[in-house]
Amino acid sequence: MRETSVTPSQLIYPLFVVPGQGVRREIETLPGCFHLSADEAAREARDAEQLGLAGVILFGLPEGKDEQGSQGLSEGGVVPTAVRAIRAACRDLLVVTDVCLCEYTSHGHCGVLRGDEVLNDPTLELLARMAVAHARAGAHVVAPSDMMDGRVGAIRRALDADGHGEVALLSYAAKYASAFYGPFRAAADSAPQVGDRRGYQMDPANAREALREVRLDVDEGADIVMVKPALPYLDVVRAVREVVDVPVAAYNVSGEYAMVKAAAERGWIDEERIVKELLLSIRRAGANVIITYHAKDFARWA
Repeated sequence: MRETSVTPSQLIYPLFVVPGQGVRREIETLPGCFHLSADEAAREARDAEQLGLAGVILFGLPEGKDEQGSQGLSEGGVVPTAVRAIRAACRDLLVVTDVCLCEYTSHGHCGVLRGDEVLNDPTLELLARMAVAHARAGAHVVAPSDMMDGRVGAIRRALDADGHGEVALLSYAAKYASAFYGPFRAAADSAPQVGDRRGYQMDPANAREALREVRLDVDEGADIVMVKPALPYLDVVRAVREVVDVPVAAYNVSGEYAMVKAAAERGWIDEERIVKELLLSIRRAGANVIITYHAKDFARWA
């Protein structure tokens, strides 16, 4: 009689990839997660595949940063290098790549910066170039997380023009300006150096706006739309599920994960039961797929 279920095949596991070889360095703010060189990321991806996870999503930490985030556009960058290594090591695992400038820019913003203003339209070309570089490396899905207006259409056109019509597009369609991103920003070294991201990420008070955002992204060619974060926005996940006919993803973000880990380490909660319950709640709200740092642990418990 159970109405809702969670399986490993509905989960995507985030990986943080760095330059070098043989690098496996635990991330202080995300216990159990690591900075991984491409060879180590391939090993981690093989583990994920053997555990039955749907896929991995890659975030890159480059050797250097500049105003334009140019290392993120290179086909020899950390993410394309890791994509090739993972595709060589895994047969069936879905490889998703995060498309955003924040990890590659010296100022930490998701777009081109002029003074204290993020410029929407000049950013679109750079995002499209990054997505094409990832597709050429073998990414199955590209996932723009920047929240610039029009980036889904720009990326779709660039992928199609470069012969990558088969590459799917997962849009961070309703990404809120949330306090739950802190552990990730430390892990990815992507905190803004000036100002914040409230000018282009969504106001946590707004739900109807999320529906406008997801409809726009679907119209521009998004194959999957995502709500981020997940747990404080389950009402938004449900509302999005009811208005679109494409798959819906939700991101169980770093702050949500870190709070569970911290309480579990102190013996205050039963980690396995808590994780199973929170992932079930995201599925029950309507998410078809969940990006979560708990993915490997859940697969071992399932």
